[in-house]
Amino acid sequence: MRLSWNEVRARAAAFAAEWADAYYENGETQSFYNHFFYVFGVKRRSVSVYEQRVQRLSGNTGFIDLFWPQVLLVEQKSAGRDLNAARVQAEDYYLALKENERPRYILACDFQTFELYDLSERTKISFKLEDLPDHVERFGFIMGVQKVAFKDQDPVNIEAAELVGQLHDQLEAGGDIEGEDLEKFLVRIVFCLFADDTGVFQPRNLFLSWLEDRTSEDGADLGAKLAELFQTLDTPEDRRGKHLDEDLAAFPYINGDLFKGATRIPSFDASMRDALIAASRFDWSPISPAIFGSLFQSVMEPAERRAQGAHYTTEKNIMKVIGPLFLERLWADFEKALALKRGRKKALEDLHQKLAELQFFDPACGCGNFLIISYRELRRLEIAILKAADEGKESGERKRYLDINDVSKVDVDQFHGIEIGEFPAEIARAAMWMMDHIMNVELSLAFGENYARIPLVKSANIVHGDALEIDWTDVIPPEHCSYVLGNPPFIGAKMQSAEQRQQVRKLAQLGGSGGTLDYVGAWFLKAGDYVNRIECGIGIAFVATNSITQGEQVAQLWPLLFERYRLEIAFAHRTFAWGSDARGRAHVHVVIIGLTMCADEPDEKRLFSYQDTNGEPEETRHKALSPYLIDASTLLNRHTIIDETPNQADRPRVVAGSQPIDFGQFVMSSEDRAALLAAEPNAADLIVPYFGAHEFLNGGEKWVLTPFRASPSRIRQLPIVLERISAVRKKRAESKRKSTQAAADRPAEFGTTVVPDRDFLVIPKVSSERRLYAPVGYARPPAIPSDLVYVALDASKADFSILQSTMHMAWLRTVGGRLKSDYRYSIGMVYNTFPWPALDEKSKAKLTDAGQGILDARANHSNATLADLYDPDTMPSDLRKAHRVNDLAVDRLYRKRPFESERERVEYLFQLYDELRAPL
Repeated sequence: MRLSWNEVRARAAAFAAEWADAYYENGETQSFYNHFFYVFGVKRRSVSVYEQRVQRLSGNTGFIDLFWPQVLLVEQKSAGRDLNAARVQAEDYYLALKENERPRYILACDFQTFELYDLSERTKISFKLEDLPDHVERFGFIMGVQKVAFKDQDPVNIEAAELVGQLHDQLEAGGDIEGEDLEKFLVRIVFCLFADDTGVFQPRNLFLSWLEDRTSEDGADLGAKLAELFQTLDTPEDRRGKHLDEDLAAFPYINGDLFKGATRIPSFDASMRDALIAASRFDWSPISPAIFGSLFQSVMEPAERRAQGAHYTTEKNIMKVIGPLFLERLWADFEKALALKRGRKKALEDLHQKLAELQFFDPACGCGNFLIISYRELRRLEIAILKAADEGKESGERKRYLDINDVSKVDVDQFHGIEIGEFPAEIARAAMWMMDHIMNVELSLAFGENYARIPLVKSANIVHGDALEIDWTDVIPPEHCSYVLGNPPFIGAKMQSAEQRQQVRKLAQLGGSGGTLDYVGAWFLKAGDYVNRIECGIGIAFVATNSITQGEQVAQLWPLLFERYRLEIAFAHRTFAWGSDARGRAHVHVVIIGLTMCADEPDEKRLFSYQDTNGEPEETRHKALSPYLIDASTLLNRHTIIDETPNQADRPRVVAGSQPIDFGQFVMSSEDRAALLAAEPNAADLIVPYFGAHEFLNGGEKWVLTPFRASPSRIRQLPIVLERISAVRKKRAESKRKSTQAAADRPAEFGTTVVPDRDFLVIPKVSSERRLYAPVGYARPPAIPSDLVYVALDASKADFSILQSTMHMAWLRTVGGRLKSDYRYSIGMVYNTFPWPALDEKSKAKLTDAGQGILDARANHSNATLADLYDPDTMPSDLRKAHRVNDLAVDRLYRKRPFESERERVEYLFQLYDELRAPL
């Protein structure tokens, strides 16, 4: 068992007294460091060597006085010698070492003075031998104890994830273990790696030494010996055989089902053994157990990750969820208790008891990241409470707790989860135990005692199953639950399997097709039903695709949450980029939504907005938040079309472009067109320009065959064209969609035909989020627009002016959908709902001039594409000026007073929308 810090300090004092007169490097160094390591309860020979030979960069051979690979390098001098020169010599040795052997710490010492350098934190501490008892915690790494620095996307975490991914690949390549067997084996191995460097196994490097000393170099016996080790870790010490190898007997009993039962073990060769030893030599002590989600992601197949909607999380983003959900309020309670002059002790005790009674539930827990970080933060607050309660007492008054259960009330069994994958569920349980150990180490550092929960007794309640099929009350009754939180799967409506789509329909109860809700919406609905089984008291916070706050999903999801389940938005993060610590990291744009029952809603709602989706948010406070994450309460309904209300009837009709449904027979590249015309030149007039959003914005040529513009007799004279028509008919007839099957009876026609006969306005369906304006513009026949753009056949320059204004852009950004983070325009949710300004002849003339100004500015740069012109880094000054003139003209049609911000514009438009909709 690891020594307590009080015991270490006592040993350090005895060490300082015994070596007070030491001075000679060559004669006393080895005895000095054997005794020094004994201070910390570690055998020096089990972790380090003396006189390590190293080839310096200069070409000369040197000898490191004491070397512990990856951990410590000591350069020892006789008393009174220059320690600065010793440090320089140590750094010379450091650079000469292999990169995977370079240590974190360098110690320069002359027996009477210590200078310890932490190369990771770039810190130095210097002290005299007599002061060693006051500085022993600086050497906690010798015992496997050091405070963990949790940094967002810490490179050491990513390096660990890569290392486990490589180990997985090596084992899988062996061919005799795969799938769940390999995953379960890997969880056990990673636990051993972690335990070896953090004090679970004693002494430190017990597992590494066992691998190096007790297994053959060719790896032939490693599989069998690992099986024996796992069995030992699952057997209490008093039940182990009398003849058990003493090196195995040194491993502690772990319990907790982590090593329960036999599992398939791979056959090892030399290279696989080397890979495991390399992973063991890595320093796992600064690794956060929250990285285990990324370890899992590192070994998942991309297709599997996509099917599950799996996106693993940085700690920074987890804090965005748990901070406003519960953590900030608990710390505020702690500060209030500290400020009390009377009743302070009672307030701290009550808060401590409150922490012990909280229950957390993540119904899509994956590898447990949200639960792990929530547990860590709760334990840190508990330690602060305990330290505050202990402050001011004389040493004789302080109660000494010998058992962790006497001092810590917060434990892993307060955390519950559901996970559909067996492997990540196992990781979640193991990672919770590891985080528990880390927090016990922090508690030990705070109070100078050794607190541990080995063997494991309690565990997080992680249920393996489908959260949308399981009754959540069977996992944790709602009357016992405090918070529901997590990061449910991100699967769009069109990407869902038939089973997933049916699950969403069942929960939404929307009838018919069940709507177009993303998969994440099902978790919101199920959470709403769960918390409504009691009157109040449960907070909800989920990460979600930003689609649920945009477009038509708002009208489907939020009335259910607001009306059926009586929920309100308590806090929210608007769209930002979601990060992951794993290789092949996920790139998604998300929102965070915090919900509460109406009876529990806070007086002020918190909104976090991002100017830069990769940057930091700005917080604002509001009386109410709309599903569009603005200060409003309006819901848009794509079926409530305000075109027929005053001022709206004159707007032009907008339709989607043509949809050939041609299976590659009609639409073609320039190369395909040339090849067709070379074989069939008489078809030239039937092939016309064709464009979608990409071609309209970025340039480039596409062509489309239009056989419906020729008579049947002429088509019969064009055998290649006729062959293509026949192929379209056959493919349409084979389709599973009834509408496509019906189109087989008219194979020479498009599925949907929009062929303008005059100039027409084009609105791309998707446009980059970087642009200040989503470009719209005019095109002319014979070009045919595809269904990737919308078309207005009778749009005036005044209409163009409005559609190209900042007012319309603000509406698009707020209510339109998103494709990743790009703007996605729609007729139903953007165009039909946008409140058109009142137009008379005078205002139409002003808008016509302003719109023409934009078109003229574009014409000044005829060689540039719209993508070039509207890139914020390359947008020409004359075009910017033309847009400012246009914005001013459009703004004044809404009100004379200028708009100060986009939020003010949107709130004004929502108010106007409500006024227009009221009579309907």
